[in-house]
Amino acid sequence: MKKDTFIVGFMLFALFFGAGNLIYPPVLGVSSGSSFFSAIVGFIMTGIGLPVLAVTAISYVKEDARELGNPVHPLFGLFFTCLVYLAIGPFFGIPRAATVGYEMSIEPFLTTASSESLWLFTSIFFLAVFLVSLNPSKMVDRIGQILTPILLLSIAILVIGGLLLFDKPLQPATGDYKESPFFTGFIEGYLTMDAIAALAFGIIVVQTFKERGLSSRQALIKATLKVGFIAGIGLIIVYTTLGWISAKLPKGELFANGGEILSHAATSIFGTSGTLLLGIIVTLACFTTSVGLVVATAQFFVKISPLSYKWLAVIITLASYLIANQGLNTIIRFSVPALVFLYPIAIVLILLTFMQPLFGSRKAVYRGAILFTSIVSLYDGLQELEVTIPLVTDYFAVLPFSNIGLGWLVPALIGGILGWILSLFRQHRPLHEQG
Repeated sequence: MKKDTFIVGFMLFALFFGAGNLIYPPVLGVSSGSSFFSAIVGFIMTGIGLPVLAVTAISYVKEDARELGNPVHPLFGLFFTCLVYLAIGPFFGIPRAATVGYEMSIEPFLTTASSESLWLFTSIFFLAVFLVSLNPSKMVDRIGQILTPILLLSIAILVIGGLLLFDKPLQPATGDYKESPFFTGFIEGYLTMDAIAALAFGIIVVQTFKERGLSSRQALIKATLKVGFIAGIGLIIVYTTLGWISAKLPKGELFANGGEILSHAATSIFGTSGTLLLGIIVTLACFTTSVGLVVATAQFFVKISPLSYKWLAVIITLASYLIANQGLNTIIRFSVPALVFLYPIAIVLILLTFMQPLFGSRKAVYRGAILFTSIVSLYDGLQELEVTIPLVTDYFAVLPFSNIGLGWLVPALIGGILGWILSLFRQHRPLHEQG
């Protein structure tokens, strides 16, 4: 079982280590500069800590992520889980992975980038993703035993070379990283999508252990924690080193996104060889993540639709292919508001799963906490779309921690407490008054 734990841990690392894990740590590094260590700690908390908690929370359920939301209401559990799978799947997660792969492995070698070259790359990329996704039972071995070691070796070469050869001073912090580097990094960790992706990947991990003989909840929780620890250590090393290297880049350089930052860093360290090495890392990382997301999304929707797994894989891959060809910047622009809305709700659901013994799994606590969180996170998502409601904005601006993107925190706590008080009140009412 120790060997299985490492194989599944490597698989989980490869599934998590996709587009967001490559493009956001470099952005954090360039922007945070001398405040890098405070920023990366915040980033790790939401970019790694929450995903590991989410995978562990999934080990508590019997079937899928809907069960985390069912205490609010079964319809909420279904609706929210559908939104999560669509966000991490064909709408944002998979297309983003493909376009990051293109921008960092193909575009640097082109004299002029064009939509035709993007279409050609994504055609080959998604055909390969679809073919590997057709047999989910073999995915763990293919990714955990074959692709992940190649990925880790490539990353190790880039990281060691960067630390040894790129001996530059840290640059000054800019923007929000000047005033609150920790909390800015905390919010940036949302953008990896890993905490909500973990709700999907957790099912793959749990199902893998069940197929290999584990059945009791305690054994599954223990095994899942070990797997999360292995994946988490790998991600911490990668995030920290990629961000550290990027924090030394000159501030005068203008970059459109994290992909360009990382490409520039690799070229500065290794020249053309660095660009090629980075291309291998990115292609493998984005490919493994895309396969995992297609498999997880298709396996979920096959439970709630009349379509077969194969047809769902076709639809998800085709939708991802079409959206990917809109370009990375377009995908990022529309994904951020969706993530700002979904992430706080996912965080609260994950925390409530672990805190159930404290409030006796009372549904009113779930409902109060999620209702208040949803209102604030919906407002924050609309703000990202630059939709403002003047009177409402004045009220939301005075919420504690709203200036650092955590305006939902106190309302979630208040909603949970109100729900708990309401449940106690109902419990002590005479039976003839409770109907």
